[in-house]
Amino acid sequence: MSKQTHVPTLLKLFRQFGYEGVTLSKISQETGLGKASLYHHFPRGKAEMAEVALTHVNNWLEASVLEILNRPEPAIAKFQSMCEEVGKFFNEGQNSCLWAVLVMEQSSDDLFHSQIREAFSLWIETIAKVLVTAGLDEKLAKERGEDAMICIQGALILSHGLRDSTSFQRVLKHLPQQICQDI
Repeated sequence: MSKQTHVPTLLKLFRQFGYEGVTLSKISQETGLGKASLYHHFPRGKAEMAEVALTHVNNWLEASVLEILNRPEPAIAKFQSMCEEVGKFFNEGQNSCLWAVLVMEQSSDDLFHSQIREAFSLWIETIAKVLVTAGLDEKLAKERGEDAMICIQGALILSHGLRDSTSFQRVLKHLPQQICQDI
């Protein structure tokens, strides 16, 4: 069995417990692998397991979200498709964001912050590029990209805090129109 087989489980665990909160015992229990097998697949231990989960999320961003935003279609259609994809990936607000979980942990900051910063920056820049192409000023386009990230991440946090994903779903429904206002 390849280590890729265990990525969904690792992603779920790191989303749920964070880097510090998830133990090798919990990972072993959830994957069905003994600790020796875990180290066989992930010689650098928990850090490598988190990197694999983070790489999975970053690959999703590139293969799904950025691919959608680079399609030759109207901006509003791109953002509607982006929001649909984001909704699916976060299970309509039921799943937390691995980037947010890892970036908030002081101990994992040195390990993952640059990758997370790059992912957020790339997403913001790609949204801004779509908006500039649609005729929006560059500065405002970048602000709208940042606002989109704030809306998505904030709605995820609120949904988890309230244990109700209604706000996340509402944000995704209205976000395309907000991003495209005045274009």
